Amino acid sequence: MMKLRLHFNRHNLLWVGLVIAFLILLTVPAFLWMKKTNHERAERRKSLLSPVIMVPGSSATINRFDELIEKLNAKNPHPHSVLKAEVDTKGKITYHGEISRRDNEPIIVIGFENNHDGYENIKKQAGWLDNAFYEISQSYKFNNFKAFGHSNGGLVWTYWLEHYYSDYKSEITMKRLMTLGSPYNFSESNINRRTTMLSDFIKYRKKIPRDLTVYSLSGGRNYTSDGIVPEASVEAAKYIFQNQAKHFTQMTVTGTEADHSDLPQNAQVVQLIEQDLLAKKANAKVPGVKHKNKIRKVSEPENRD
Repeated sequence: MMKLRLHFNRHNLLWVGLVIAFLILLTVPAFLWMKKTNHERAERRKSLLSPVIMVPGSSATINRFDELIEKLNAKNPHPHSVLKAEVDTKGKITYHGEISRRDNEPIIVIGFENNHDGYENIKKQAGWLDNAFYEISQSYKFNNFKAFGHSNGGLVWTYWLEHYYSDYKSEITMKRLMTLGSPYNFSESNINRRTTMLSDFIKYRKKIPRDLTVYSLSGGRNYTSDGIVPEASVEAAKYIFQNQAKHFTQMTVTGTEADHSDLPQNAQVVQLIEQDLLAKKANAKVPGVKHKNKIRKVSEPENRD
């Protein structure tokens, strides 16, 4: 009887040892993963990096903003470094350029191999934007950023905000969004005829962060459009952001280079980006302008020569 009991106890001890070893094998990777995650979060919280992420419109490539960036960097003692990311239809990302180590406000341009128009493509592009955003945010560990979108690029950002941003908002804040000539109702100039896209944007508007500042810029080639996008379509943004975002301001740029395709390099647009989007002047007061639900007209001085 004593031998049987001894054999039984040794058998139990063996199983207990195996269970403990198994639990240790499970616990160690979990502990290492938690330690790595906490380190990354601490690194992100301490980061001074605040990039400006730009998305071009339909039919435009990652080189769409080259002239705009050149103007932003002109006479700038601390030029913005530029990283470009092109996402193919399978989500694979190809990078061009780099972010300088000493640059706390780099410009990141994210474009798409499939850059065609249409609501279904905008949904796909928002998903590809998310692929690039996740990869870049993991590599550079920033805790805030500013967004800029020309034409359909503004629509892509809006869809991303409503459907993807919630995955990041606990650690990464979109501080400001500036859209330029973005057709929120596509080519429709009658707001009573809402496209499916606009209806969906309005349906999910509660997903727009309450602490976000939004600037919606339109071009004023004439009194109704920038030559391509109806002004009423751009102004439809108010049905999405007004009384949802913290601040929402609509502005119309007139004068030379106010056509849709010229807007990104328009001198007034460059000035507004410097004034309202970039960190160094983002908090500057604009005389006579209230930043909530206010429409501001911006025009170039007439040439009197």
